[in-house]
Formats: sequence, structure tokens, C-alpha cells
Amino acid sequence: MAKIELPHSEIYYYPDFFDSATSDVLFTELHREIEWRQDNITVYGKTHLQPRLTAWYADEGLTYTYSNLTMYPHPWIDCLAQIKDKIESLLNVKFNSVLLNYYRHGKDSMGWHSDNEPELGQNPLIASVSLGGERRFMLKTRDKKNPIKSEISLTHGSLLVMAGETQHYWLHQIPKTSKSVKPRINLTFRLINQELQ
Repeated sequence: MAKIELPHSEIYYYPDFFDSATSDVLFTELHREIEWRQDNITVYGKTHLQPRLTAWYADEGLTYTYSNLTMYPHPWIDCLAQIKDKIESLLNVKFNSVLLNYYRHGKDSMGWHSDNEPELGQNPLIASVSLGGERRFMLKTRDKKNPIKSEISLTHGSLLVMAGETQHYWLHQIPKTSKSVKPRINLTFRLINQELQ
């Protein structure tokens, strides 16, 4: 485990959270079993297809809304429960939802954002598992007067944890790349506060 030393943040990286063989099995199962979809989203008044596939799995009744898109939950499947249990044992927390992203190739991406939706609470804990192709995870401060940037290469089987004030002070993204990269599945486990929905 490595702590990423950035101001106003709590970010931890576990590069080998799952071993290579387990990661291969999990990627295959998720690719096959998850009900992937590609939605239209509206950003800055413009509507376009998301440059990746997504899925939302959660406890019954827990929706998730971002970029004017509301996702309704699929029930947990064994593969997701296995991953969730391992993370919860490490962090001593209980998650009730997971957003999955499937990056099919280098043109699939995630733009600058923070995970600061109201239903995630004041200081959300986000546990992000990466399976498949290695991709760049970039961070930058919200404060343009004091710009700081950082970057982590998210490897097959890794876990990235963001907690504390991270979402208040930092934005993150998965940029497009012209390099040949393998498909990647990312799972971001969250705790939704149903009272804030």
C-alpha cells in the first residue's frame, strides 16, 4: 500500500489487491455477466453518448444521478459481492452500491470530475478497483490559483481509495489515449445515503 501525498486529500493505492490470476477471472466474469449500457449524458448543455459503457448495482431502491442521468440499480451478483466483501474487510466499512465503467479501448474515457454528489455525503469514501488494461488516472486541484497535478497508473487488480476531503479539493479523470491499450473494467464502490436522495 502507498499513500499518495497530496494536500487536502486521503488517497491510498494498493497495486496488487487482487493477484493476476484472480484478476483475470474477475474481468472475464464481469465482462460476461454485467448488464452494460451506453447512455446519453448532458454536459455544459450538450448531449452526447458517454465514451464508455456503464452499469449500476446497488441495494434495492438506491438510485444514482449524475450529469442529468439517473441510474436504477441491478441486484448484486456473486462476482460483485466477492469483490465488495474483500474491500470491506480491508477498510472496515460497508458499501451499498457500485458504479462500473467499461473502457473498451483508448478512445473511451472519463472527463474531469469529482465524486461529490449530495447522496454520497460530506466526505465520501470511494473504493476503486481496476481490472484489465492499465490506464492513467490523473488528478488536479480545483484551485486554479495554486495548480497541482498528479498521476497514477492503475494496474490490473489494483485498488485506489479516496477519502476525507479529496472530493472537495481535487478533480480526477481517465484521459483518452492513442496508444494501444487492453479493455479495462473499473468498479467504484460507494455508500449512498438514502435520506439524501
